[in-house]
Amino acid sequence: MSTRRESRECSLKMLYTFDNCKVSIENVYRFFDGYFPKSKVYKMFAISLFMGVCRNKEEIDSFINQYAKNWELDRMAVVDRNIIRLAVYEIMANRNIPINVIIDEAVEISKKYSTKNSGKFINGILDKLKLIRTL
Repeated sequence: MSTRRESRECSLKMLYTFDNCKVSIENVYRFFDGYFPKSKVYKMFAISLFMGVCRNKEEIDSFINQYAKNWELDRMAVVDRNIIRLAVYEIMANRNIPINVIIDEAVEISKKYSTKNSGKFINGILDKLKLIRTL
């Protein structure tokens, strides 16, 4: 069964590929076409997250740089950087999803795809970013 987490994980994989391999958005989308969640709703959610981060990357990165003290984006692990980007975009764009749910999802995804310390790192940055919704 498809879930929002599966969609987020798919979006993360797409963002990782886009960020790390420096391929075009179109090529990333074509490559992942067979890996999207089976449900059309969750497939569209995965695509909207990926495209939303790509379209708003400059603004998202600006917020991250503002709140990630002593951490430059290019010094962050690629997976962590993109988990944070994904969560920031969701906080900005999906006002119907509680911020704590978005942060919890980001932390859980980091446990699966990154290091044992990444969850604390990501939670620390995202907790500061709760202000985004009030801006």
